Amino acid sequence: MTLQTIDQYGTGFQIKVISALLTRKEFLVNIHDLLTDEYFSNQGHKWVIKQILDYYYKYHTTPSMEVLKVELKKLTNEVLQVSIKEHLKEAYTSSDDDLEYVEAEFSNFCRNQQLKKALLNSVDLLNAGDYDSIRILVNNALKAGQDKNIGHEYNKDTESRYREDHRAFVPTPWDHLNILLQGGLGGGDLGIIFGNPGGGKSWTLVALGGVAVKLGYNVIHYTLELGEDYVGRRYDAFFTGKSVQNIAKHRKEIEDVIPNLPGNLIIKEFSMGKTTISTVESHIKKCIELDFKPDLIIIDYIDLLRSKRLKGERKDEVDDLYVSTKGLARELNLPIWSVSQVNRAGAKDDVIEGDKAAGSYDKMMIADFAMSLSRKRLDKTSGTGRVHIMKNRYGMDGMTFNAKIDTSTGHIDIDTSEMHIEDEPEQQFKPNQGLQPNNNFDFMDKKLLSQKFFELGK
Repeated sequence: MTLQTIDQYGTGFQIKVISALLTRKEFLVNIHDLLTDEYFSNQGHKWVIKQILDYYYKYHTTPSMEVLKVELKKLTNEVLQVSIKEHLKEAYTSSDDDLEYVEAEFSNFCRNQQLKKALLNSVDLLNAGDYDSIRILVNNALKAGQDKNIGHEYNKDTESRYREDHRAFVPTPWDHLNILLQGGLGGGDLGIIFGNPGGGKSWTLVALGGVAVKLGYNVIHYTLELGEDYVGRRYDAFFTGKSVQNIAKHRKEIEDVIPNLPGNLIIKEFSMGKTTISTVESHIKKCIELDFKPDLIIIDYIDLLRSKRLKGERKDEVDDLYVSTKGLARELNLPIWSVSQVNRAGAKDDVIEGDKAAGSYDKMMIADFAMSLSRKRLDKTSGTGRVHIMKNRYGMDGMTFNAKIDTSTGHIDIDTSEMHIEDEPEQQFKPNQGLQPNNNFDFMDKKLLSQKFFELGK
């Protein structure tokens, strides 16, 4: 049962409805055939609803704030203009609390209004004995408002896929990587950093989380290898630039820095080998319920989680963990960073490539972005290393950069002025060499050769 008029729900409810229509395309797609500005008595609300519907029918997405600003300037009624500005400000700053309830309740309200309209229109049809038209009218009213989100409609969604805010992302500390990632790791993406033991992988995660917090993002850092307090000290070292070994001597500086951080950070320790990805998911949802909505998830590290596969090879367990983590990123529309070890052969390489992933090579298939951090014995003493871009769904990969790595503060500088691209040496075919298994014959060469043999055999 719903209320009779939208005014009975109150102004706050109406503002949240407008907020959902402006920011959640899925809601607008499902309800546009039910929605009309006639439901609203407030002239400012009427104007906003009309703009939303007009824009949707033309561009198949929600109007941006810039579009509304332009349309607002066309109004000649200055009093109404000021009123609408206030309504829009409230809508865009409205919290997400109870948003699912608001969407469901407003959808039911619109359905009931449509059904009531259909029944009223049926009176004349009933007098005329036109029962088929009545049935069609009522059926259409009942079908309205059903889930219509069938995915990205290529022909209609041109505007939405080229919106700057279409792909929400969190930048990394390194400008060149942000260029390669088209801004940073995006919602639903899984990024993995491979490295040898003690090579600075966990510090890299601290750098990713620390820069995100500095930029105003909310970060949840899950640790399965180190304690919460020690990870917190590492962040203290990163934010203050003081060595983690001596960070206890700089409490005053830490207390001065933390209140000025634009973003927020939660560090949560879980037991290795006992924690599943479902436990992580439950904790994230708990944080959201407590008004901490994360923008970035860090897991140090996925291999230490427990797979739901109780039987089978270790490779199958690892694959299950990474597939589940990628699925979690997609479901929550959040970027997830993690790290992974390389095998013994990879630990000895100057540049770690994808075939050196420990446990399962399928990690590379699942990840959206993968890079390696190679640090041999002399690198650890001199604070150097090499970063290799192993895989990148959003741009180029295969590049290797020199890096300066301070594992006392987590400050990592990637030198993009010296870029190395690893190329496989071209294999030359020599007449006396014969056909080798790895020659450079392609399909067309083989087809041409087969044709020649066929002609000789005639």
